Amino acid sequence: MSGAKSQSAAHLSKSQAVSLKSLKSMTGYAHSQAVENGWSLRVSIRSVNHRFLDLHLRMPEGFEPIEPRIRQVVRERIRRGHLDVTVHYELTGPAAVGVNREVAAAYLEAVKSLGKQFHIQGQPDLASILRLPGVIGPPAASLEEEIERLEGVVIRCLMDSLEKLDRMREQEASHLRQEMSTRLANITALAGNVEILAARAVPAFAARLEARLKELLGEAQLEPARLAQEAAIAAERADVSEELARLRSHVLQFEELLSGASEVGKKLDFLLQEMQRESNTLLSKTPGNEFEGLEITRLALEIKSEVEKLREQVQNIE
Repeated sequence: MSGAKSQSAAHLSKSQAVSLKSLKSMTGYAHSQAVENGWSLRVSIRSVNHRFLDLHLRMPEGFEPIEPRIRQVVRERIRRGHLDVTVHYELTGPAAVGVNREVAAAYLEAVKSLGKQFHIQGQPDLASILRLPGVIGPPAASLEEEIERLEGVVIRCLMDSLEKLDRMREQEASHLRQEMSTRLANITALAGNVEILAARAVPAFAARLEARLKELLGEAQLEPARLAQEAAIAAERADVSEELARLRSHVLQFEELLSGASEVGKKLDFLLQEMQRESNTLLSKTPGNEFEGLEITRLALEIKSEVEKLREQVQNIE
């Protein structure tokens, strides 16, 4: 048994090393089954997104000694997600309808004792006796004797299910990566358009400022140096070059994480928070309500929309 565990551990380490290299989603389903003379065993895993690893086990009565090993194997392979792991054990063939004669005899003795005590005539109904708890099925001692051998079978089925689950999660992540890459390209294009409009908006903004100052000052002479200074201050406040540079930097980091190893979901979520902050700043710095300003507002809102859609997709990345 110890030799089998060592081989399983070695196999697990090798599979784990390969598996952790790929981006994975947190959604998937897989199962594995083993059938031998007298019983059938099935291990199924269902996974959905969750901030942390949230593992729920469902096992037949008597399988409790295997639970720590199951949790260990799952923790070595899965980092995040809500997982439902179900172990189903079923007897087949003659063992499935075995009669626990000692239990049946105890029920019969109880029926006879009660009949004698209360002076009730008649014979016990055999069919009713067979329906009583514990009469049909293997003796409890047989499962206790089998549990050590069954542990190896459970772990093999579990590891096989985890392999299948990983493949499904990698396929799902591949689709998500393609969709997110498209959205990142959209954000880059939108940022480029904002940059062009922002450069065109500076002269128009200076002209509007001059006209406004002349309107306020009336006949008073407007000093060119003072006008240039005020225009420079206002232009600096409306400058979005830093926000666009940071936004592009976040996009590049996002793309690098997508093409790298798994377990990047939290990092991607952090980058999206930063990208959302930059898009909000773009909106707050929109220069006026002329064509350029309105167009920059529209583009910034589109960037925010793309970031929100990315956030929805990242919620399912491990």
